[in-house]
Amino acid sequence: MARAPKPQPMREAIAESLWSHVKDYDLAEFCERLGLAAQREGEEPGRSKRGYVKARLNLLGLHELVPIARALLAEWDDEDLQDLVDRAGALGVAGELRNLIFASNGSKPKIVLRDALANTLEITENGHTCLIYDRPLPEEGLTWGALVRWWATEKLHETNLHVAGHHLYMRLLDSLDEGPERMVLWTYARRYGLPDGDAAAALLPQVYLHYDPYLRPDPERRPDVVWRQRMDFLLLLPGRRRVVIEVDGRQHYATSDGKASTSRYAQMVREDRRLRLAGYEVYRFGGAEFRDADGGRGTLEEFFSRLIDNPPTGL
Repeated sequence: MARAPKPQPMREAIAESLWSHVKDYDLAEFCERLGLAAQREGEEPGRSKRGYVKARLNLLGLHELVPIARALLAEWDDEDLQDLVDRAGALGVAGELRNLIFASNGSKPKIVLRDALANTLEITENGHTCLIYDRPLPEEGLTWGALVRWWATEKLHETNLHVAGHHLYMRLLDSLDEGPERMVLWTYARRYGLPDGDAAAALLPQVYLHYDPYLRPDPERRPDVVWRQRMDFLLLLPGRRRVVIEVDGRQHYATSDGKASTSRYAQMVREDRRLRLAGYEVYRFGGAEFRDADGGRGTLEEFFSRLIDNPPTGL
């Protein structure tokens, strides 16, 4: 697992990013919007923009710096800052895992909050179309071995973990469409010895991140709609690191008649920003990357190698 960067390089990168992208006369107000200290009497941000920012970051730790960095990356691209944020991915998402609803292979389930105090959910319709993992998430994340043991105990009442592993793998595969999505799971399984592997992280398909029960024919007509309710894949890695993998088909950027849609693309990148600001890592693949099967598998092999096996070592 990658070591998180030290706070000082993150402070330097934030100051450099603001120096590059924010005008002198906008800097004080911009810093305030980030939650940093207001301009003090006698200070002149234009005299030393980097110094002005660093003075406000000096006492902040990494957990306070990362949200600021993510806020900047939501405004503009910065490769150096992005690299540090990616390396800090092990800081992960705040809060405890409560309900993991995944492997949806049919109609959308209907969910009610049975006990609001305990955050207990109950699926009242179409419960057979998805799986719910509700065990505590350990510090090492959710491994394939832990998922298989849950499946064997809770679903199959089976003591043979080899049988349970193969049965679970086929159930996950059933939740994916033929083509690129299945190639992602196949490639991952082959690389890490699934369905018999144990220590590898579980690659979870079709995971509900949001649940919006208020269905409308036209969601644009109501505010604060949750556009992306399901993720293609999720990895729950050590240190609360949560990695989202999306495989983009035409529906992500075009209308049903195949015409490019700037509004669909804007919705997609807006949801990506929301996830990143919440602490998730988001990686996208274009469907065209998988037109050639061998090339697609090679792309995925390299991706998983850099993401899991040989991540950056940090600073």
